Amino acid sequence: MGHQGTVPGTYEVFTGAPLLLTTTSLSWQIQEVQSSAGQRPSPSKSSPATPTSVTTTSVTSNAPKPQNQTTSTNDEMLPRGWTSQVAPNGRVFFIDHINKQTTWIDPRSGMPSSPPNQRHANNLKHEDELGPLPEGWEQRVHTDGRIFFIDHKKRTTTWEDPRLLNPAIAGKAIPYSRDYKQKYEFFKNRLPKPANVPNKFDIKVKRNNILEDSFAIISQVSRVDLLRTRLWIEFEGEVGLDYGGVAREFFFLLSKEMFNPYYGLFEYSATDNYTLQINPYSGMCNEEHLRYFKFIGRVAGMAVYHGKLLDAFFIRPFYKMMLSKPIELKDMESVDSEYYNSLLWIQENDPADLDLTFSVDEETFGRTTSHNLKENGGNIPVTNENKNEYIELVINWRFVQRIHNQMEAFREGFNDVVPISHIKIFDENELELLMCGIVSIDVKDWRSNTVYKGEYHPNHIVIQWFWRVVLSFTNEMRARLLQFVTGTSRVPMNGFKELYGSNGPQLFTIEMWGETKNYPRSHTW
Repeated sequence: MGHQGTVPGTYEVFTGAPLLLTTTSLSWQIQEVQSSAGQRPSPSKSSPATPTSVTTTSVTSNAPKPQNQTTSTNDEMLPRGWTSQVAPNGRVFFIDHINKQTTWIDPRSGMPSSPPNQRHANNLKHEDELGPLPEGWEQRVHTDGRIFFIDHKKRTTTWEDPRLLNPAIAGKAIPYSRDYKQKYEFFKNRLPKPANVPNKFDIKVKRNNILEDSFAIISQVSRVDLLRTRLWIEFEGEVGLDYGGVAREFFFLLSKEMFNPYYGLFEYSATDNYTLQINPYSGMCNEEHLRYFKFIGRVAGMAVYHGKLLDAFFIRPFYKMMLSKPIELKDMESVDSEYYNSLLWIQENDPADLDLTFSVDEETFGRTTSHNLKENGGNIPVTNENKNEYIELVINWRFVQRIHNQMEAFREGFNDVVPISHIKIFDENELELLMCGIVSIDVKDWRSNTVYKGEYHPNHIVIQWFWRVVLSFTNEMRARLLQFVTGTSRVPMNGFKELYGSNGPQLFTIEMWGETKNYPRSHTW
């Protein structure tokens, strides 16, 4: 009689009504078949708005009508032995008492009855940026508010919006009015133009020695306008015309070498293995480390100037230091969660019992050394009155003082190509997008590697809304959402399953918290 679907329930097409009708002693008994609100319907049960086939026996044509149901006022126009009733979702169905069947088809016109009436229409309409449902699909609302979908062609029901599986629809972007694009156009127009230099700058390197070859060429340039003119990249032993593709590959390969922690100039942050920070001990690994940082700054400036991207993502304080913006406690959360939690506790409690002083201990190559945060700091106790100063000094030491020389060399090199003053129209999030670009974010992978806490679950109506919104975003907007939650728009090499949180490896998590009037917030995460 019908075809059973997977979730959310049983699918029965046209030959039934949303009531299971049985007969006993020539009288109708009515049993509603519906799932309890808030529970996932099992395949053996019908969703409350899904029709279920019935077959009746020993029924006379003058059987009484089902109780507690609304009868159509046009029953007198129906053929002999037919009556009409209204389903719980507001749609009219028809009962053939002679053949003992129910159907959506009006026997007078041969056409299905109209969709649910207006009192349900607001719940069932779906007009958003994802566009209309595919042909043959219908959307309905479960009694607990969740939305499910009916495929009338395959005769199945599902919780999944079929449009989410269609890249042509799911990938369609809605207009994005944020001013980043305008900032970028303004920035590009302000960039200094090269003057009194050749019309191209030749860079010839070997693939297996790209870092040293590039360092030798770019570091020795004294007329920095050369770095702004057209780049002509050639890999030794390869013949090719550089119309942009070779230059992109050059910056990609050079990035992998410059930022490789193996060389000791950069290191991964304390909580993950894909966001970078300057190694405060880079001088122990490379005596010429400051020259290399200036070179790396020039390369970063060249990439920005010529519209290319670096294949690296840095911790948020790095971008703030480029912009000369103060670093705050919250910036530490995505970098070193243990340090962050310790300082946060001090900020929220009286630290007198901890016997802290204005000094920090640091372990370097197996040796522990003490560093004063201020003059005679080892003899100044941290109290409830001066704890905020202590926190500020710790943050300044952790992110600024230890790498001051390296950062200044990097900024100097960057400023040779792109004036530092020009990038200050961007915030730290936008600067990351400018330098490193936006990775292509796979929402399907994102959803598959998301966990839910509290009362949320994959089929919760709020979660369905959330992913619907994410799918309507442009890739830039998705990257900004990822930045808000994780501190970076970077997706690990192997996808969302390798995300890191403030306490180590942790999947993207959505948790019900606070009240409905609260804005979303991130705990990184």
